[in-house]
Amino acid sequence: MALSFAELRASRADNLAKLSTQLAKVNSNQSFKSDDDERLWKPTLDKAGNGFAVIRFLPAPAGEDDPFVRMFSHGFKGPTNSWYIENSLTTLGKEDPVGDYNSKLWNSGLDSDKEVARAQKRRLHFYSNIYVVKDPAKPENEGKVFLFKYGKKIFNKLNSAMNPEFEDEKSMNPFDLWEGANFKLKIRKGDYGSDYEKSEFDDIAPLAKKDEEMEAIWAKAYSLQEIVAEKNFKSYDELLAKMNKVLGLTGTKTSTAPTRTAEPKVGKTMAAADEVEVEDEGSDIDADELLAELGLNAAE
Repeated sequence: MALSFAELRASRADNLAKLSTQLAKVNSNQSFKSDDDERLWKPTLDKAGNGFAVIRFLPAPAGEDDPFVRMFSHGFKGPTNSWYIENSLTTLGKEDPVGDYNSKLWNSGLDSDKEVARAQKRRLHFYSNIYVVKDPAKPENEGKVFLFKYGKKIFNKLNSAMNPEFEDEKSMNPFDLWEGANFKLKIRKGDYGSDYEKSEFDDIAPLAKKDEEMEAIWAKAYSLQEIVAEKNFKSYDELLAKMNKVLGLTGTKTSTAPTRTAEPKVGKTMAAADEVEVEDEGSDIDADELLAELGLNAAE
């Protein structure tokens, strides 16, 4: 049953507790082609790799429970000089061939295999609905609702707002229309991608002066569950065939260990970038952006 705007307002006191529970699950666990989707907003960076915008995270869309969904994916180059860039079935709680193969590599006892597994690890991104308050590079985006794809660094900012570290800090639900806050997205060029450390929340304030205005904005939110719908994922066998082709492997899911026909050679830039957040099982590094930087295209 779809949640009405009145019910959204009445239940907002419970939303923070529900979100904290969901965040705890995310932090204890870890083909939707978003990059050419017009619904997706991306910050614009200048030639120096810096960018600034003000956005507001929106509540869960009508009929859905959570204001964000998470997507695991893999993006790496194989010894065949082709790329594997696919959504991971682990997003749906299913086995994934790359995950299975990486486990075998990790447990082989060889340091070289562990390095390959690290370079092929899962990466984590989140999706939420946002309202663009200020976009100096593209002012035509201001006052509109978009989907926003972000990594664990920004997710940690949301988590910190809801679960502050110090006793004198008040917990805040950044997805709340009334008692949330605008998010000042400040991007600097880092050693291995974009650095979001300076990003911060503004003072707590309603998104708009009138409930009618906020309801109209909320009504434009896109479905998040559609992003992680099963139709956006290839089957295990399809992914296995793609992985074997990219890595030059032979074998099946039931093999005790796939036979490597060539030693995987991971591109230096990809390996260095992915190793930044190995323990976090995710990063803000976007596969397509990295490919563009390397002057390469994803293999089909």
